[in-house]
Amino acid sequence: MKKPTQDVYVQRLFGENLKALRKAQELTQEQLAERATLHINYVSAVERGLKNISIVNIEKLAKALGVTMGVLVDESDSRPGAQHR
Repeated sequence: MKKPTQDVYVQRLFGENLKALRKAQELTQEQLAERATLHINYVSAVERGLKNISIVNIEKLAKALGVTMGVLVDESDSRPGAQHR
């Protein structure tokens, strides 16, 4: 059985990747939300690791950023704007 902390780690990882990519493209949360047809509050919560995002919304955000969905779940520190853990 997975521990809740594992789920939170994945959500935070996704959020960190999303934020790093958004900032690398010099986009605001509002601009990204508009491009992805999502609400700004939702994008903010995802970036903070508070939402368990659906695959449909992962695709929307990836397309809005011009990246593959895999980039958003990348665990390596080689992605743009990566922070060392």
